Amino acid sequence: MKRAQKEELRKGLSEDFNKYNSFYLMSFSGMNVSQAQELRKELHEKSFPIKVVKNRIALRALKEDFPEDLRAHFQGTTAIAFSGDDPLGLARILKDFSGRHKVINVKAGLVEGRFLDENRFAEIATLTSKQDLIAKIGYLMAFPLMKLFRAWQAPLTGFGTLLGQLKNKK
Repeated sequence: MKRAQKEELRKGLSEDFNKYNSFYLMSFSGMNVSQAQELRKELHEKSFPIKVVKNRIALRALKEDFPEDLRAHFQGTTAIAFSGDDPLGLARILKDFSGRHKVINVKAGLVEGRFLDENRFAEIATLTSKQDLIAKIGYLMAFPLMKLFRAWQAPLTGFGTLLGQLKNKK
């Protein structure tokens, strides 16, 4: 590979590191072509880009403010899956795929600017998504108002039932 091609790859990776605030480094030894296509398809459906990288080029593309611990994981076969707004969704997809095929292993990652080692990846993959938490908070805030509305409505409903029974008696 010529120097110009390497520089172009480095610039592309540098742009991706700047664009996405979360990504996972994966080892994918033993993966066949059909499994790689299946993983790429699953990630593409949810708009998560994935790139197979050369470690030296990726290390040169990393920003200086990334944790030093992350640099140690650029060894062996390395692929990077990027996520902008939904790092938990990406983690779930990778965990499910790894459980089905046993060919990828998440080495490390960066989740919203924080370093994540392989031991904490399983915790991240089981967390509830941000959208689900917002929905639960909204429900919990609306529930007392719904109860109050029903309490106000109960006398009117009872009065209507009483009028209906009086009408039927006469």
